[in-house]
Amino acid sequence: MPYVQIQITREGATREQKAQLMRGVTDLLEQVLDKNPATTFVVIEEVETDNWGIAGETVTVLRERAQKAAVAP
Repeated sequence: MPYVQIQITREGATREQKAQLMRGVTDLLEQVLDKNPATTFVVIEEVETDNWGIAGETVTVLRERAQKAAVAP
């Protein structure tokens, strides 16, 4: 009974995209490990960018900095 948790930042993933992830993971577990799709659980958790850190900074701050750098002449 596989349980897969996918964490992504909350940035507008659509219902269709999430369904595609769930189908893809379920199919992969069936193909590679011969797991029964009826007993495969996939959970997607969306995390605010203020609550996700990389190298000691939030994703929000990192993206804001990258956006300013991309706009600067």
